[in-house]
Amino acid sequence: LMKYSLSLHSQYLENYLWTNYSPEVSSKAYLMSICCMVNEKFRENVPAWETFKKRPEHFPFFFKRILEALLVENESEYSLHEQTVLLLFLDHCFNSLEVDLIRGQVQQLISLPMWMALQPNRLEQELKKTPKLRKFWNLIKKNDAKMDEESRMQAYRERRFLSQLIQKFISVLKSIPVSGPISMDKVHYCERFIELMLDLEALLPTRRWFNTVLDDSHLVVHCYLSSLAKREKEGHLFCQLLDMLKFYTGFEINDQTGNALTENEMTTIHYDRITSLQRAAFAHFPELYDFALSNVAAVDTRDALVKLFGPLSSNVLHQVASYLCLLPPLAEGEDTSHEKEFLLELLVSRHERRISQIQQLNQMPLYPTEKIIWDENIVPTEYYSGEGCLALPKLNLQFLTLHDYLLRNFNLFRLESTYEIRQDIEDSVSRMKPWLSEYGGVVFGGWARMAQPIVSFTVVEVAKPNIGENWPMRVRADVTINLNVRDSIKDEWEGLRKHDVCFLITVRPMQPYGTRFDRRQPFVEQTGLVYVRGCEIQGMLDEKGRVIEEGPEPKPRLKGDCRTYRVFLDPNQYQQDMTNTIQNGAEDVYETFNIIMRRKPKENNFKALLETIRNLMNTDCVVPDWLHDIILGYGDPSSAHYSKMPNQIATLDFNDTFLSIDHLKASFPGYNVKVTVDNPDLHVPPFRITFPMMGGKGTKRKEDGNEENTEEAKTLIVEPHVIPNRGPYPYNQPKRNTIQFTHTQIEAIRAGMQPGLTMVVGPPGTGKTDVAVQIISNLYHNFPEQRTLIVTHSNQALNQLFEKIMALDIDERHLLRLGHGEEELETEKDFSRYGRVNYVLARRLELLREVGRLQESLGVPGDVSYTCETAGHFFLYQVMSRWEEYISKVKVKGGKTPGVADVSGFFPFHQYFANAPQPVFKGKSYEEDMEIAEGCFRHIKKIFTQLEEFRAFELLRSGLDRSKYLLVKEAKIIAMTCTHAALKRRDLVELGFKYDNILMEESAQILEIETFIPLLLQNPQDGFSRLKRWIMIGDHHQLPPVIKNMAFQKYSNMEQSLFTRFVRVGVPTVDLDAQGRARASLCNLYNWRYKNLGNLPHVQLLPEFRTANAGFLYDFQLINVEDFNGVGESEPNPYFYQNLGEAEYVVAVFMYMCLLGYPADRISILTTYNGQKHLIRDVINQRCGNNPLIGWPNKVT
Repeated sequence: LMKYSLSLHSQYLENYLWTNYSPEVSSKAYLMSICCMVNEKFRENVPAWETFKKRPEHFPFFFKRILEALLVENESEYSLHEQTVLLLFLDHCFNSLEVDLIRGQVQQLISLPMWMALQPNRLEQELKKTPKLRKFWNLIKKNDAKMDEESRMQAYRERRFLSQLIQKFISVLKSIPVSGPISMDKVHYCERFIELMLDLEALLPTRRWFNTVLDDSHLVVHCYLSSLAKREKEGHLFCQLLDMLKFYTGFEINDQTGNALTENEMTTIHYDRITSLQRAAFAHFPELYDFALSNVAAVDTRDALVKLFGPLSSNVLHQVASYLCLLPPLAEGEDTSHEKEFLLELLVSRHERRISQIQQLNQMPLYPTEKIIWDENIVPTEYYSGEGCLALPKLNLQFLTLHDYLLRNFNLFRLESTYEIRQDIEDSVSRMKPWLSEYGGVVFGGWARMAQPIVSFTVVEVAKPNIGENWPMRVRADVTINLNVRDSIKDEWEGLRKHDVCFLITVRPMQPYGTRFDRRQPFVEQTGLVYVRGCEIQGMLDEKGRVIEEGPEPKPRLKGDCRTYRVFLDPNQYQQDMTNTIQNGAEDVYETFNIIMRRKPKENNFKALLETIRNLMNTDCVVPDWLHDIILGYGDPSSAHYSKMPNQIATLDFNDTFLSIDHLKASFPGYNVKVTVDNPDLHVPPFRITFPMMGGKGTKRKEDGNEENTEEAKTLIVEPHVIPNRGPYPYNQPKRNTIQFTHTQIEAIRAGMQPGLTMVVGPPGTGKTDVAVQIISNLYHNFPEQRTLIVTHSNQALNQLFEKIMALDIDERHLLRLGHGEEELETEKDFSRYGRVNYVLARRLELLREVGRLQESLGVPGDVSYTCETAGHFFLYQVMSRWEEYISKVKVKGGKTPGVADVSGFFPFHQYFANAPQPVFKGKSYEEDMEIAEGCFRHIKKIFTQLEEFRAFELLRSGLDRSKYLLVKEAKIIAMTCTHAALKRRDLVELGFKYDNILMEESAQILEIETFIPLLLQNPQDGFSRLKRWIMIGDHHQLPPVIKNMAFQKYSNMEQSLFTRFVRVGVPTVDLDAQGRARASLCNLYNWRYKNLGNLPHVQLLPEFRTANAGFLYDFQLINVEDFNGVGESEPNPYFYQNLGEAEYVVAVFMYMCLLGYPADRISILTTYNGQKHLIRDVINQRCGNNPLIGWPNKVT
């Protein structure tokens, strides 16, 4: 691997291998070298095909040579190890269909003509099923007849390639013995081959015709009966891969149309298979007469089928199979060449009843058990090198159906969280030091903060199953522990909340008292760990044995150290364990637990997220039609761009986006700007812009007048308009945007305001957040009836968004923040649910006081400012009537304008506005004063409008009801993190939460599935999704989602965010291209990664960007630190890397900067290892942490 890696970094492939490649020099060594380098590029996750795209002329010949090499029978030419490398290369090709060069070659292998390899009667059967295919088939035959001999032979070779490869694999598989020594090269070849088959089956373009060929070869049956599948140790991974392949060969999808099959359609297919078997039996096999006349449910189980077909001879079984077009017919008097075991398995596996995918999923326990946690093929160790293959699903560019999409993500997320659980269990249990006591029990020699020995455990309730289910509705148990520990740790245990997940563990150590724990030895054998089961806290019990309910009241203080928790167990797991105990006499797991372990709440939300995904798969999740194919990776990637949307909006109000008419003109280079008013003094924002309609439906083209069309297509009609006066007080003036956006930022804002999918790629410092906030503001003003959901990866990003939203003209009663991050907001205002409820209640009292003041000023008796309802009557009968009377006196009658003095003279609310800046009326012109009077009335009307909105809060008494009302009715802009959305989806849907637009920040850092879930936080209306816009802002060149385990990260490609996948598929993006954060020389370090990233003018002009940094010769430098006291990098614990010399050096640089006058809170120290982070913090603590002149930097992370 090291050699490959070095060759890769020295660009051996680019600068030597491919540059000099031609058919003349194509030797075996040359071929293998190129394949190894491409495989290595894929292993390291770097683009592999760029070199080939630059010089594509020899690629077809090279690919042909690979295919020939893969079919070589003689191992002296290409050993199996070498062929495995070639198989892996071929697999990478099939997984790179987005590359035109690769697709051109691979297409020949997997298109309809590959059905040539089917046996003739099976081919006939398939063409009968889909009549239009026969037309294509005849066309293929006609074209073949026109080819010359050599081309035809080449075409035949390509079409039969995969079926010949399958036959070759079966011969390798059959050469493996049941016991005795075994060639691991053969095993690896078989594993990689199944991986290739899996990848072909899991992609619609490759599966479409290949699935029939695979079915016709009976590969899965051959594999299940093979010796390798029976070898427990060597065949373990092979069997796991085989189970996945079996699952995908029977996947619920129509191979031709790509539509997902419903439960009813799957049942119909199953019944058709059984009845065609019964018809064959009735017509030709009198010995199967009973079978032919039985009902389907009586004969479609495995046991029933084996009982019926088991007694028949091999020849009869072969004849049954040939009637079903599974095998070629036998000639007269000829015996079958197949073994009876194979023929029986072929018929049984094809006709047995299958459990539906959704049923399998619903019966699956959500918590991992010890069998999965320590299975290296499913949950590999941290340092997976990328050489072997694993029994894990992959996230590539395309998925078969939404069910497949959710299922792959479900499995990967489940296993990825299992890996973290394994680390936590190993850490806690090893700290507790379980040893074997003299009496044969367990004694704990240590202690752990996150785990406690269990005093007693009892199952207290097993509820009856729901109708149609065979597992209990719920299972509850009581766990008692003794908290004889420090108060701070006791508080943590007592602070366990409802829905927190804990793990129940059984250990039976064999090590005597005092044995040291060795982290480098296998964990399970050392600690004697036997069982792991998950549970969910319902609550702690009080002295009377009742669950202490969570609420605003403080929890009661309990006496003593014993604490009992009521927990929910997983009903599916409980059912499996009990069945195992009763049927197989296994011990009862639930009587053995001796440790309970908790986890950090922040990292412990896996169960809620898995439940959310499972619920999504059980509902008919409706993704908007315009997004469906893009999410699955098919169709035209630009089909959801606003220019192709049928409901594109022609005229948009850009509100305060533009600072001036010149800014507007600069923002649309290449367009003619036509202003509707001629007076230049009126060319002031805000502007409404009418765009020429692009590419959507309904555009007509003249045949001759092209010139006129293009001229028209490049003209913007700009209409300046005045925001109506909102009242005489200074706070009535709207807040305005002050940022002069660049033309690409304006394009991003325009795209975000239009319906459809908008993707904005924002390099560091290009104003991503400003663009996001402006889009939110413009949507809020253009579509006041719509609601926008903001989703980010981190609470910090939400806080930045909120702080900027506050600076724009958005009424804060329409803002709401869900989740736990609001306490970090650097504003005095609280945007959480209860914070908003308190704001509304306080605002209600404030407005009612204003109503009281208005009542006094008008001299109306009574207590009208008591409730919102009385205030509403007051507005209707007293305020509105006075205003209507006033308007009738001062309006223009019969073309005659009243005098300026009348506007002020008849105004009924002078006394109320006495506290506004005077004079309220300017007395210069009728129009101006009339607008001021209208503004004053708008101010009054707004008070009563808000009170009408707040009226529900008088009727709803509890804080919970009020907060729900706020979420569902009042808030227009709702923000949450993606994790919160995933955890709370069920609650939000039950409340009837609705939204029209989604804006996602940091979307390149969010896991694929966590990006998808926010699309489905609402129930569809009449079978359609309400969603109109999806705006994703991110940067796929920066941090991908954090996946701790290398295998999931690289092999399963779990670190690919949905944003990155869309970019790879070719969804159009707006690339922001001007940064204003770093000086130009620093920007040059990374701007090669982006499309034309430049600098904003202030980076070139301001002195802090142009002058040198005091005390530093260079803007950036790399420093090599020699070994300190003879020690370089050290590893005190496995994978915990430290380097003391470098830590001392970096802290010395920090102190030097502080002494030069750099403020410490403007300096951050970043490192790549956790171990080094802790070491740097220790060094700062020792050297300068307590020094008032220096102190601590802003962040060490």
